[in-house]
Amino acid sequence: MLIKTANFVTSAAKPAQWPEHQGPEVAFAGRSNVGKSSLINTLLGRRKLVKTSSRPGRTRLINFFSINDRFMLVDLPGYGYARVPRAVQKTWSPMIEKYLLKRSNLKGVVALIDMRHLPTRADHDLVTWLEHNRIAYQLVLTKADKLSGNQRRNQLRKIADWLETGPENLCVFSAKTGQGKQELWSVIENWIEG
Repeated sequence: MLIKTANFVTSAAKPAQWPEHQGPEVAFAGRSNVGKSSLINTLLGRRKLVKTSSRPGRTRLINFFSINDRFMLVDLPGYGYARVPRAVQKTWSPMIEKYLLKRSNLKGVVALIDMRHLPTRADHDLVTWLEHNRIAYQLVLTKADKLSGNQRRNQLRKIADWLETGPENLCVFSAKTGQGKQELWSVIENWIEG
């Protein structure tokens, strides 16, 4: 994918704030601090388009980014542990659920899991929810560069078993090395072209 333009469009907490956009959209979901922002920056070849932080819970709204004036990448707030008030966390689930169920031009969800750890119950629940609602998704294992080759292979097998899928269904990704970038772009291009 040749990225000519990548621009922040808006942040939204409710449907009335979503941009009026008819082109395809791809959303990114995962636990707080799983590396969603870093992954999007790596895909786009930009360093700071999407703000990154070492502190969980920095993304609190749904953030829309226009790519090549043709499609949108959408950064969703992380779920799970985050150092934000509980009242704020409670608003995230309905906000994300509304977006995923009501955005008619959503083509797929990139579901991120930190490769260093086994998936959590929340990760499993997200996958189950996406399947139940017939939303296309791609599982991506982030932070692959933090493991050695043997650790990556072993962890890939363990995570695939835990999620009851084959290792070939998981994309291993590193924002640092770019591993998995082309594989993930192939999935996204199929979604936005289809």
